[in-house]
Amino acid sequence: MHKQIIGAALLLCTATLAHADPSIIAHRGGTGDAPENTIVAISQSLKNNADAIWITVQMSKDGVLVLYRPSDLNSLTNLQGSVSSFTAAQLSKADAGYLFDKPTYPFRHKGIGIPTLEQVLKKWPQTFFYIDIKSPDADPDRLAQALAAVLQNTNSLSRTRVYSTDEKYIDALPNDIARFVSRDKTRTILANVTMSHHCEIDKNVTQERWYGLELKRDVEVVEKYTLGEGRSKSQLEWDEEAMKCFRSAGGAHIIFFGINTLDDYRKAVQLGADGVLVNSPAYFNKIKKN
Repeated sequence: MHKQIIGAALLLCTATLAHADPSIIAHRGGTGDAPENTIVAISQSLKNNADAIWITVQMSKDGVLVLYRPSDLNSLTNLQGSVSSFTAAQLSKADAGYLFDKPTYPFRHKGIGIPTLEQVLKKWPQTFFYIDIKSPDADPDRLAQALAAVLQNTNSLSRTRVYSTDEKYIDALPNDIARFVSRDKTRTILANVTMSHHCEIDKNVTQERWYGLELKRDVEVVEKYTLGEGRSKSQLEWDEEAMKCFRSAGGAHIIFFGINTLDDYRKAVQLGADGVLVNSPAYFNKIKKN
């Protein structure tokens, strides 16, 4: 009897997971398994069957796009200062594994530097990359030109899609570079569905659109009154109604951010997400195998 119950539970779990198969996207190259945005992390993620790689780029002092996320190099490496204070050659010699997984620091002094975007795209010519622009002090037009040149030189226009929380970088991109719908617009549409059950999708626009947002996100709600305004905390969360709204016009692709537990993955599968952004492809590789 005990074995029958376990078997039934496993069948139920398998049926739930078989509902859909969202792409596993390695966040920052796979930041849960190796130093983020490095050659080592990307290599490990692909060995663990990640379907695509999410990388973060900034512009170096000499105008080269490199893979790094924080505003200061001392957050992850043995250097101090901004990415824009160093050349790409200098950044390649940084110890990008210096602070990973303390207190043991297994990747320290392993010769893991900060790679350039061009280097990564050339190394994996068949892999799909999501490129997140985080450069806090770069000129948007200069960055857009540099990005366009790299994508063209590496034949990567058809296997990349660009994201940024800062709309000025998205707005500066040439038309032939694929991108996400802005974070603010995505969040506004989700908020209207969640809080007022109102769908603000233009059903006359049917071309391909990509949306990316956290599965759950805390927000502050501001309500205007005659004598002032009121503020309250709320949580936005994707559900069946939200998915139906975003897909009410054709061509919608939805990526859930911050999927790092089995429960969240199951919900993403149930809702029919196109992809999930995960920190540890190794963990999800085991889940899918089991």
